Amino acid sequence: MLRIVCALSCVAALAAAMPAHAAYPDKPIRMIIPLAAGSSVDNAARVLAKKMAENMGASIVIENIPGASGQIGAGQVARAAPDGYTLGGFNDSIMTMLPNIQARLPWDILKDFEPVSLVATIEWGLVASPKTPYHSAADLIKAAKAHPGAINYGSGGVGSPQHIAMELFDSEAGIKMRHVPYKGASQAAVGIAGNEVSVGFQGLAAATGLVEGGKLRLIGVTTPQRMPQFPDVPTVSESGLKGFKFNSWFTIVAPAGTPKPIVDRLNAEIVKALKDPEVIERYKHYGLTPRGSTAQELGTDTRTQLARYHKLIKDAGIQPR
Repeated sequence: MLRIVCALSCVAALAAAMPAHAAYPDKPIRMIIPLAAGSSVDNAARVLAKKMAENMGASIVIENIPGASGQIGAGQVARAAPDGYTLGGFNDSIMTMLPNIQARLPWDILKDFEPVSLVATIEWGLVASPKTPYHSAADLIKAAKAHPGAINYGSGGVGSPQHIAMELFDSEAGIKMRHVPYKGASQAAVGIAGNEVSVGFQGLAAATGLVEGGKLRLIGVTTPQRMPQFPDVPTVSESGLKGFKFNSWFTIVAPAGTPKPIVDRLNAEIVKALKDPEVIERYKHYGLTPRGSTAQELGTDTRTQLARYHKLIKDAGIQPR
């Protein structure tokens, strides 16, 4: 009897000594997307979360918290308990553009978040309202040079990827268009489709449905070569602005201090999901290129991109607010 009691005591002590993350996950995981529903990151996150949930036998709940160019939702991730049950699905606007635009943020991208993985890069396109006369980047550049400041373009907000992409385009083309910021990327896409503004850059994950439905005209892609999904659409580089290219990120991060075993588990599950044929096909359809980087690689890439966009934003004359 004494041996049984001792054995039970040892088991209880061992269980008490086991880290809380040994059984992870044993409740739903919340993935905060600080961007509007229907955005490129939102679409990519939903495909990934569905497959990860199936593989992990756990529920992953997507919660969109847009506003202030992603500041609000990102702040909720930063303040969450570092236990693996709150994750952030961020783009590189939040990771590397916003910190260069906002003089003061309530969080620090390098100190308040734990990198998990660069899940995918989002390929981009130059889109126009079907009511405009623009059918190529060359058409747009010619019109903008003839009428400086007269053409409106829409973005997801000051410092958003749509804004940065067009500033880069303007700078390299030697033109100037009028910026009209919306509350999010999907709202900007709808604004272009409704001819509230004439043109804009959009992540293809968000714009593909509107392009296929005839609501947007895709007049160029920002990849080095034409995309198999849109073989008749020229690259911006070949149709008006040689050498131009642009893409953005879909990343997963966790609150700073999240235990390494949990980060490693999440990273492994992301890599596993990205190898699934259904996920690969969905990402291809959306214009996404799967990456599945390590946490360390995402940390390094974030620092590099922060420095790159610091220079671009400064050269474009975009002032910190």
